[in-house]
Amino acid sequence: MDFFKTGFGIFGVIFILLFILVFATFIVVFSRIIRQKRKDDRSPRLTVPVTVVSRRADVRVHHHNNTNMHHTTSTTYYATFEVESGDRMELHVPATEYGLLIEGDQGDLTFQGSRFLSFERKWSR
Repeated sequence: MDFFKTGFGIFGVIFILLFILVFATFIVVFSRIIRQKRKDDRSPRLTVPVTVVSRRADVRVHHHNNTNMHHTTSTTYYATFEVESGDRMELHVPATEYGLLIEGDQGDLTFQGSRFLSFERKWSR
């Protein structure tokens, strides 16, 4: 093959294929994020009565291997809401709202597509 005689070699081919694979993965992930954002933007804003049925936090630790073993963490918060029909939806919620939600809370959830907007608790006396 003349391709390998040009000095490109098998490692050059593998390098290019890996670069194309990483670039294609980036494009796919980025397009999914954009598609979800557009879908959420086109969705109506809804306010429905719900019950908070669960909460969870996804903590990720990122290790940086340099001279002083540095690491960072990031936490993403989620809450699962149940509507009167029994259907459930899990939404990403901001940390400021997550701390205020308690399982069993009832109130009005406002959301747009998969985007959490607000939760207004109903106070019982």
